[in-house]
Amino acid sequence: MKSTVYFSRDITPDAVLRLYKLVGKELPGKVAVKVHSGEKGNQNFLRPDFWKETIDYVGGTVVECNTAYPGARNTTAKHLALLEEHGWNRYFTVDLLDAQDPDLELPIPNGKVIHKNFVGKDIANYDSLLVLSHFKGHPMGGYGGALKQLSIGVASSFGKAYIHGAGDPKQIWTADHDSFLESMADAASSVVELFKGNAVYINVMKNMSVDCDCCEVAEDPCLADMGVLASTDPIAIDQACIDLVYGCDDPGKAHFLERVESRNGVHTIEAAAALGFGSREYELVEVK
Repeated sequence: MKSTVYFSRDITPDAVLRLYKLVGKELPGKVAVKVHSGEKGNQNFLRPDFWKETIDYVGGTVVECNTAYPGARNTTAKHLALLEEHGWNRYFTVDLLDAQDPDLELPIPNGKVIHKNFVGKDIANYDSLLVLSHFKGHPMGGYGGALKQLSIGVASSFGKAYIHGAGDPKQIWTADHDSFLESMADAASSVVELFKGNAVYINVMKNMSVDCDCCEVAEDPCLADMGVLASTDPIAIDQACIDLVYGCDDPGKAHFLERVESRNGVHTIEAAAALGFGSREYELVEVK
């Protein structure tokens, strides 16, 4: 069965909210809003004012987790200070999910590589999830979108190392690459299961560099802005973004796709589809 992905070429806060409403999924109870708050020095991440209209509409709490690499977000104190510096606290209530131990361990009984996922324990305080993703390239994953937000994004600092290391945090940067990608799919499946369908995904194809918002020094965007997508299927929405890049005639396309293909980035989508929590088949509904 095909999933529905809504698409608008209008990249504005109003368009984000309009597509969220078109999805037609009301998020019940307390809503966690997963964003990428941006590494210190990164020029490409989407600022809090861009998301404000939609976050206000759902009455959500912005959630983040600490990183597993050196930088301005790898400790609670530094991360909270950067969230303040980037303006997230100016607009929203912010919850650093793994600010305090212990992590919440989620089971992955059908995982291909990993069979447990370590996430910030405060995620258990929420009833539903809105995942706001900046679609772009990534130095390790090839690309970053909804699946990365569900996996690496919700994982605690230890959990990030566990996923990167394909179950062995000591191999955070040296694990078999495809096993790392499959571990991301495994981890994403556990978060989808946690919220039991109470989730909506929005991807924004803007400021598309080959580098992630986690990079302090990132390349400038190489693709022209393309649009906003929304769906209840994290696999379909990421596949749709990849397909839009392949289908465009932008001169920066080759550079972007070299990053995706050299890291076998689509394998995360393949592995996620094999786990069955979404579909690579979709209908793209363009909203004028």
